[in-house]
Amino acid sequence: MILIAGCSSQPVASIGPDTSPTSTPSAPDASPTSTPLASSPTPGPATLVGAGDVANCATADDSATAALIAGIPGTVFTAGDNAYEDGTAANFRDCYAPTWGQFLDRTLPAVGNHDYLTTDAAGYFGYFGSAAGDPSQGWYARQVGTWRVYIINSNCNTVGGCRVGTPQEQWLRADLAANPTACALAIWHHPRFSSGEHGNFSSMTPIWQALYDAGAELVINGHDHDYERFAPQTPAGKADPNGIVEIVVGTGGRGLRAVGKPIANSVVHDDKTFGVLKLTLSDGSWESTFIPVAGGTFTDTSSGTCH
Repeated sequence: MILIAGCSSQPVASIGPDTSPTSTPSAPDASPTSTPLASSPTPGPATLVGAGDVANCATADDSATAALIAGIPGTVFTAGDNAYEDGTAANFRDCYAPTWGQFLDRTLPAVGNHDYLTTDAAGYFGYFGSAAGDPSQGWYARQVGTWRVYIINSNCNTVGGCRVGTPQEQWLRADLAANPTACALAIWHHPRFSSGEHGNFSSMTPIWQALYDAGAELVINGHDHDYERFAPQTPAGKADPNGIVEIVVGTGGRGLRAVGKPIANSVVHDDKTFGVLKLTLSDGSWESTFIPVAGGTFTDTSSGTCH
């Protein structure tokens, strides 16, 4: 399976610490919150392409990344912070729609903290509609080829927390159990591990643990405006060949920020290149390629087999 996450440093102020209770709530509905792109696995390779931290009316870098996606058939993903600065309906209309909006009918969106700067992320959920899942949750699962793809809401305090026993964590474990598959990945905004400005988000450890327990392959994140790929690791950040590969790709267009000293298990990073991540999801294996915008020279490739 594939997931994307980040580690411990201090969460951004709009997220806050996960202060949700640890008592077990009533069991949530284990089914996906909206209709999957495909009702059953489809044999053969599938393509997933996208990035996080995307649209900003003040620059043209989001147009440059959109130009890359326009030439790549397949499913598009976002890793949060879709429309700057505040995720308003106007931000989506004026900044996101003219660029990445052309892929709306093939996009799996994830929600970020800037999207929640508008109350209840109303601009985000209003723009993406049913594709974004239940507005009170913001998490859902879809089938992409033979892969199960989980979109997670890492804005923990807005959805009752991300701790063990919370609705999202229970839903994820239930869906993983109800839909056993050789290959799975997850996408969310705040990385469990990151050498970037915001660093690790330990609040995402229980979500990573659920994916790790099920043998997921990949996690994709945004939030830090850079590119970074990690070797397979456990929820605690220990190198493990059977662990999850995390890729931070906050390079969708908003702006780039410096990466600090690489933390444990960081394999490669770049903080000077806008671009998108292309995933080729095959039966039993995967390949990733970071594609730079025109004029960029940095790229990165990796691959793996499903657990």
